[in-house]
Amino acid sequence: MTDVTRAIAAATSVAASLDLPAKDAIVLHNSNKLALRLMPCDVLARVAPLGQEVAQFEVELAQRLADVGSPAGRLEPRADPRVYTRDGFAVTLWTYYEPVTPHTSPADYAKALEQLHDGMRKVDVPSPRFTDRITEAEEIVADPDRSPALADADRVFLGGRLASLRRAIDDRGAVEQLLHGEPHPGNVLSTTNGSLLIDLETCCRGPVEFDLAHVPEAVCEHYPGLDQGLLDECRQLVIAMVAAWRWDLDDQFPNGRRFGEELLRLLREGPPWPTLDTVTRRLDGL
Repeated sequence: MTDVTRAIAAATSVAASLDLPAKDAIVLHNSNKLALRLMPCDVLARVAPLGQEVAQFEVELAQRLADVGSPAGRLEPRADPRVYTRDGFAVTLWTYYEPVTPHTSPADYAKALEQLHDGMRKVDVPSPRFTDRITEAEEIVADPDRSPALADADRVFLGGRLASLRRAIDDRGAVEQLLHGEPHPGNVLSTTNGSLLIDLETCCRGPVEFDLAHVPEAVCEHYPGLDQGLLDECRQLVIAMVAAWRWDLDDQFPNGRRFGEELLRLLREGPPWPTLDTVTRRLDGL
């Protein structure tokens, strides 16, 4: 059995043990975590190998955000709010939301993110700092065994840029709080309950500009009180981190090598710094 087949079997087994009929599983997303729509119970199952997940953190944070009314995806109410384990996998069960429109308007997107940030200031959960993500990227760049296709000159350049951006953002001394971590368009849903942010596994502490660096430019225009200089540095940081991840030997991102090459080119080219959705549309159009 493939890992995906085993993961699906684990999720359907958990659902069946809770009297949630799951005769079919539709794969919605498959990266570091498998997202499944279980039918006919209509439950969203998120499955990851044990030891490679932050499932318990996600569950606890989702409960706290629900308590303060934040616009975040909810856990499945027909199941106990916990992490289920089967066959070496961690399984969590969530409410499935049928999108009412394919895209969220920039104003609604910004409002949902602002409300999420407000709710996150009201919850107290231990979380990593955004700089831990920089460290992960630096480790990939520094290790030729993990990024063998990265040219030596690019390795020196990217490692230096990551380090300088860490220092520049730290030196600003900006106010930090709990963040989503990756509130890109793929993690925002337009639902009958309004716009919701999903996938809380990347939550970290940092300036709100770090979150806004992941969203389209039009969304930032509707988010109040941003520091444009800090936002520009965070956008450059996101480009540099994502570039590093695309050169990881284990990266499964579609067309990852081409994406990594383009991000390196953008870093060398200099400002203005594009948003990731702009880069993705450009590459998809080639």
